[in-house]
Amino acid sequence: MSMVHIGTDWKQMEKLEVDGHPLLDLQAFVTEFPHPLGEIPPAGGLLGLPEPDAASPFTATDDDRLAVRDLLRHGGFKPTGRSKPASEYLLKARSEGKLGSINLAVDACNVVSLHSGLPVSVVDLDLVQLSLRVGIAAPGKSYVFNQSGQSIDIGGLLCLFDAIGPCANAVKDSQRTKTSNGTQRTLSLIWGTHSLPGRCQQVAEWYQQLLRECDCVVRNV
Repeated sequence: MSMVHIGTDWKQMEKLEVDGHPLLDLQAFVTEFPHPLGEIPPAGGLLGLPEPDAASPFTATDDDRLAVRDLLRHGGFKPTGRSKPASEYLLKARSEGKLGSINLAVDACNVVSLHSGLPVSVVDLDLVQLSLRVGIAAPGKSYVFNQSGQSIDIGGLLCLFDAIGPCANAVKDSQRTKTSNGTQRTLSLIWGTHSLPGRCQQVAEWYQQLLRECDCVVRNV
């Protein structure tokens, strides 16, 4: 088991534990927004980035897609159909014209995931309960992932856990810890794989750059 550190505020430090995994190449960071998300207008610099021909350091390929699916299969999860990686869902939503602006935190997450091909989770850091751990969910585990009360079976899937239970993963994040108009601090997790050497770190650097250009404060964990 490895660990990185995450603050309950900008001075206190707590641990984010990461269970051993042969494929997982995880990058995590905290973002503090200049105002609550509901008070931040859409970021002009991000509005055109979801388009396929937008300037980006990355172009996701079929090999990347397969590598991500292999990462999620390791614990026995089947990343297909409605349980496909979030990065694949975003591609489909964009092709159908269903990808719109939500808030700065989610928009930046979606842009980065679309272009890089890596799934990204973003949670409201003030809604999680310490301690935090990344590991594989036990068989039969599930959680609600939207306001309609729909749930996803996450058995065998890599997840972020807090003291209450699983709350985010590379397919669908939990409704319990999603961002809202009042969110001012988030934890982002980039679900990378060692099958794509160096990709996850490069994606994290671009992701953080986009956020800093929007006057956010970013800190690696």
